[in-house]
Amino acid sequence: MALFKRNRIRHAELDRLNESRPQRRLRLLLVDENPTARAVAARRLSHLNYDVVLAENGFIALNLLVTRPVDIILIDTSLTMLPAVALMQKIRAANLAGNACFVMIAGRLDSQSIVEALDAGADDQVVKPFDFDVLDARLRHLCQRAEQVGALARHNAELDARIARRAVELGETREALREMQIDRARLVSSIQALHDEVERLQAAQG
Repeated sequence: MALFKRNRIRHAELDRLNESRPQRRLRLLLVDENPTARAVAARRLSHLNYDVVLAENGFIALNLLVTRPVDIILIDTSLTMLPAVALMQKIRAANLAGNACFVMIAGRLDSQSIVEALDAGADDQVVKPFDFDVLDARLRHLCQRAEQVGALARHNAELDARIARRAVELGETREALREMQIDRARLVSSIQALHDEVERLQAAQG
């Protein structure tokens, strides 16, 4: 059974189309124990403007992510040395994913693995054999959404920081106002004491 659908567009035409796309090169990690699948995917995704890093099992993927941050992590659900869901969980637990999107690759009859992966937090899934142009569109949509969510999170963090600073400033203002009120009360008390002393002296002289 073919692993991937053959695209009828010639590679030269793909290169020409990619040159016209104002898209940044996304960094992608593919984890697949099948060497043929890895080679085919690496070649096609490179033509689609991805920087592809390959891992033949989950343990190698973990080591690669220590020094190579990526935008997308493609994981085949048929991994045996370290199952796909366990790998995703280890990557997240070790804080190696950053804002990377997790996409699971499964066979058409492997719906159970897809359900488990999505329940465990995968961002999307693709079923092989798949069309690389469709895969490209889905991956870029995922990354765009992740970037928007990240930008929103950063904006919220900035708002929280501004609110915290404002709260500190208000606290300092309240403290300064309280001290001014205390000083005013002391001044009023001193003036009243002086007034009382003047009245006492005037009464003594009279």
